[in-house]
Amino acid sequence: MASPGVVSYEPPKTADLFYETTPTGVEGLDQLLGGGFIRGRTYLISGETGTGKTIISLTFLLQGALKFGEPGIYVSVDETYEQLVMGAKRFGWDLEDLRAKGLIEVLVPEMDLIERLREKDPTAIAKSLIASLRDYVVALNAQRLVIDPIAPLVTLDKDVQVLREYIRVLVMGIEREIGTTNIVTTEIPSGSAAISRYGVEEFLATGVLVTGIARTREGNFKRVLFIRKMRWSPVQPGLYEFDIVPKEGVVVKSQVKEPLLPVTFLPFVP
Repeated sequence: MASPGVVSYEPPKTADLFYETTPTGVEGLDQLLGGGFIRGRTYLISGETGTGKTIISLTFLLQGALKFGEPGIYVSVDETYEQLVMGAKRFGWDLEDLRAKGLIEVLVPEMDLIERLREKDPTAIAKSLIASLRDYVVALNAQRLVIDPIAPLVTLDKDVQVLREYIRVLVMGIEREIGTTNIVTTEIPSGSAAISRYGVEEFLATGVLVTGIARTREGNFKRVLFIRKMRWSPVQPGLYEFDIVPKEGVVVKSQVKEPLLPVTFLPFVP
């Protein structure tokens, strides 16, 4: 990613952010979280493909810019700029108009990221990305950051070890050096009982939300969100139904109490 001119930047001190929350902008979720996310921390959204991770992330970013005056940056790792913009437009969101207004920025890392991670020190690659992101954060005065997904999808065992170190350095570096409030996503392989793809994301994140699709005994399908972890927040784990509403994003509804049959994997089914 090309960087604008280097600007002096001092991230907010962690101690000053620790108890301050910022609304996610996801309708129904902030009430469950006691106001929103802890400012300056990183939250993981995991789930199988097609379960709403990107829409939740974009809702967080766009509502933050439009409702709370917090510009944001979206890093699209698996989609091209054109694919993301066209998909969002079909949903009712004009990302190019928001970019023109200085409310968001969309970044797409170089396509050879996987090969560079294999060939070079993952720590060096992560630090390079952090430096580039910091420049964009300063230029936009961004308060929110989404990386979707946190790492390129790979299958070789040796790549997984490399990516674990890359993810660790990237998340810790963003929190220490940039200070934005962040969402990162990860895709759970179909049928897996894991919470994250690489087995490290959930330990680095302050909170974990797992998305899925389930079926009632009557045969109806529901989109569900499992609040798996919320560090430093008095939030009980729970399973909640949510809808995806064009132009609005994700709307979290009531807690699910009826028995459900998992269509996509969920770590908890009442």
